[in-house]
Amino acid sequence: MASLCELTAAELSGRLRRGECSAVEVARACLDRIAAEDAAVGAFLSVEPEWALAQAEAVDRRRRAGETLGPLAGIPVAIKDNLCVQGRVTSCASRMLANFRSPYHATVVERLLSAGAVIVGKTNLDEFAMGGSTETSAFHPTRNPWDAARIPGGSSGGSAASVAARMVPLSVGSDTGGSIRQPAALCGISGLKPTYGRVSRFGLVAFASSLDQIGPLAQSAEDCALLLETLAGHDPRDSTSLDRPVPSYTSELEGSLEGLRIGWVPDHFTEGLDPEVAEAVREALRAYEGLGAELVEVSLPHARFAVAAYYIIAPSEASSNLARYDGVHYGYRTDEKAMSAELEEERRALQAAGDAQALEEMDSALVRLYRRTRAEGFGAEVKRRIMLGTYALSAGYYEAYYLKALKVRRLIREDYDRAFAKVDVIAGPVTPAPAFRLGEKLSDPLAMYLFDLYTVGANLAGLPALSIPCGFSREGLPIGLHLQAPALEEGRLLRAAHALQQITDRHRRRPASPGPGGTEIRG
Repeated sequence: MASLCELTAAELSGRLRRGECSAVEVARACLDRIAAEDAAVGAFLSVEPEWALAQAEAVDRRRRAGETLGPLAGIPVAIKDNLCVQGRVTSCASRMLANFRSPYHATVVERLLSAGAVIVGKTNLDEFAMGGSTETSAFHPTRNPWDAARIPGGSSGGSAASVAARMVPLSVGSDTGGSIRQPAALCGISGLKPTYGRVSRFGLVAFASSLDQIGPLAQSAEDCALLLETLAGHDPRDSTSLDRPVPSYTSELEGSLEGLRIGWVPDHFTEGLDPEVAEAVREALRAYEGLGAELVEVSLPHARFAVAAYYIIAPSEASSNLARYDGVHYGYRTDEKAMSAELEEERRALQAAGDAQALEEMDSALVRLYRRTRAEGFGAEVKRRIMLGTYALSAGYYEAYYLKALKVRRLIREDYDRAFAKVDVIAGPVTPAPAFRLGEKLSDPLAMYLFDLYTVGANLAGLPALSIPCGFSREGLPIGLHLQAPALEEGRLLRAAHALQQITDRHRRRPASPGPGGTEIRG
């Protein structure tokens, strides 16, 4: 019989419902796997064994008492550490919030706990979700379970790696420009970015408020549907939350794809796309034709400007959102005694030199507090994005950069509107290449940013998008297929993904064990 850790959330749900295992047994199996594997992967920033087992025992008691429980009851879930969990540290993988304990739950955490899901811990991420490799975490990098010498993607790299290594069946991530889909693709799992506003952002530490969205990562499209049913829904505490009914995504999975129009964009298959990625995606498109879908060529002419527009809009919003971390309200604060001593020493030196002008221009203690706190609390990538955003919003540059980027964003949305008048789904690559090596792109921010080429458009347009495994490179590294749909058509995406997963086994394959130099693929 398969290990409990190897089962999908849907399979575990069935076993729990039938009494073939207990929630405590499932939680123990996952906690044991985390203890055995996470030293090599680094997916988690914190693990809560006692709390997890207490949650699981509570589910078992309710089931023994005859209560009818939902499908997530007793299913372990990992939470990205930019989502607030009451009484627990929410660090955003930053020194700035290393000791910040949230006074409340994020809405998605409340919904998971109400559904009986068992939260086992918080996963690693790029600092404040700014990055595409989970290397900018202030605490440690996360490694790809398929090859520990490579990155798992980011910023939800810990969430993706925890599922890929079968430490948990489900995890929750956030996606601002591809941060769910890109690590899902590179780790060989399924990951969904819902429509903007479909899932409440209350309790998500903001990066770029008009782009951020919370979504599921799982072994399969079916599991993504299962988790999304709990995460989605209106929340009056989030002013951007959509007041629309949540469909039963799991009941919409089945059905023929006969006549489904799948768009493909020729520009997605030009220079810069790894040939192995291109062939894996084309193979998936041929499989869709075999399922009765029709392939239709479409154009997204402004997509070539998407990365440039995104890296103006997102840093601009980040510079505003992160202004609150000043060493006064909450979070990290510099050593004030050392700062005061330094300030006094500087003042005495200037007085001794008779430099009255320099004395007059010296920073006040408060300004010095702000500067030192932010210099010490933020990492290099976060500082880079704050500076980019502050520059783009500054007087004299706002119209040339930020306003122009907003106009391009509108053109990108209009491109999607025209494309979806012709097709039901757009399919293509998630990333230009499989996972790169740790450290390979850290000194080249532009190369790192270009890895978001195919994913940022859905965020700029506010559309749902999904990554599912569609192949492997010669080195045994996963390759992802990107599916995009019109707003609020998550069910259509999940049905298309589920249909492909019924005739392929890519999503069933898993890394044998993390280790440098590639891994054996086991099915």
